[in-house]
Amino acid sequence: MEKIKNSALKWTICQECHGQGKKSRGLSKKARLGYQMALDLYGKTNDERTAPVPPKGHLYSCLNCSGSGLVPSVAPPIADNENYPNIAIIGGGIGGVALAVACLHRGIPFTLYERDSNFEARSQGYGLTLQQASRAIEGLGIFSLEQGVISTRHLVHTTTGKVIGEWGIRKWMQSDAKTSPKRTNVHIARQSLRLALLEQLGGHDAVQWGHQLVGFNESDDDSLGLIFEVNGEIQHAKADLVVGADGIRSAVRSLLIAEDSSPLRYLGCIVILGICPLSAIESHSSSLLDSATVFQTANGNERIYIMPFTSDSVMWQLSFPMPEKEAKDLSAQGVQALKEEACRRTKWHDPIPQILAATLETQISGYPVYDRELLEPELLKKAGPATLIGDAAHPMSPFKGQGANQALLDALSLARGISKGCRPLSQWRKAGVRESVLTVFESEMLERSATKVKDSADAVQFLHSETVLHEGDEPRGRYIKKEKA
Repeated sequence: MEKIKNSALKWTICQECHGQGKKSRGLSKKARLGYQMALDLYGKTNDERTAPVPPKGHLYSCLNCSGSGLVPSVAPPIADNENYPNIAIIGGGIGGVALAVACLHRGIPFTLYERDSNFEARSQGYGLTLQQASRAIEGLGIFSLEQGVISTRHLVHTTTGKVIGEWGIRKWMQSDAKTSPKRTNVHIARQSLRLALLEQLGGHDAVQWGHQLVGFNESDDDSLGLIFEVNGEIQHAKADLVVGADGIRSAVRSLLIAEDSSPLRYLGCIVILGICPLSAIESHSSSLLDSATVFQTANGNERIYIMPFTSDSVMWQLSFPMPEKEAKDLSAQGVQALKEEACRRTKWHDPIPQILAATLETQISGYPVYDRELLEPELLKKAGPATLIGDAAHPMSPFKGQGANQALLDALSLARGISKGCRPLSQWRKAGVRESVLTVFESEMLERSATKVKDSADAVQFLHSETVLHEGDEPRGRYIKKEKA
């Protein structure tokens, strides 16, 4: 399918792959016979061995939709309230809006609730880097990101400006290597991506703003009764499935899982973030500020990471170890204190001091960094028709840039699972949405995100240690893994 701009296009699922983006070639004769032999042997024994797992056919990208699972349509599908469960999505951030979009394309009825009063009510984070999710956004009907910036070079410096690591397309193309990796990262403001997703829904009116979830319970008809506080008053709603996409301090999670069974875990450092327009430092020219370079500088304790935010601005992220109480106190002191602390700690090579000095206090924030222990699937088994995605399910530190990526993958995976598990004649209402969809979805989600959570936590340690000063043209985490191998 030709890659076209988003414009005003509508989308529906590709009928050849049923919106999955992939098709199966089926099982080979060898695989079928092997599984049958294993099954026969299992049936003849009386021991308690695990039953053989049915093999899966080799998957390949659907040619009809180029692997996106979508094809252009005159209008989005009409919501199928008869066959599909009605979804209540709690949280209008990246993950929640992405799930709503994926449901829209499949005719799955949904209502998107957000506690904020409007789109601009609070900061939804700064910039994000699309890695694995670069492919996933095509599955959400976004085939071009007009506000996205592609980086082609990544540098690591000491505080004096000495380059101790470089990688990226520009580096590879200059080398004598016979092959050059073609992977690129797309950097985009979180709000820009969120807005692009909202446009798929028809705009801001698709969100029920100002709805703070305070509780829910199962009704006699197996639906869930939801309780919201709206403008100081209590309102009620119903849904067949509740999805918590409401962040690291998820209200849905707290209603499903006791806090003491999976508490927030402080990772020992604080992050200070800022956005600086390039026009504010025009008097200082630097090849690092070409809107296509990502660079980081570290000393074994403090570390700053600077990336393109838009074509004419950069985002910086300074982090350093600090006791939890001190980190909370610094964050509570406000943006002036955060900026002063950042400038004090980064009297390093140009253009770092200039960037921080030129950053307006209104464009600065800071917070202690937390995650949670990996969520055990058993904790959700008793949740009935409710589940979690994104940071509500697997919060992680920002140092691997995986939070938004995993949330987008979660959203698309869940919508595809609902479309497949609750299709007409599936009798999902009799079996329940948990058995029909959620158990498989959660298992895949938690397995996929587990390494990201762990790697993100590990990065807190090595990015603020002498290890980060290792000389080598590769990401610091890759070096760590080689050392452990």
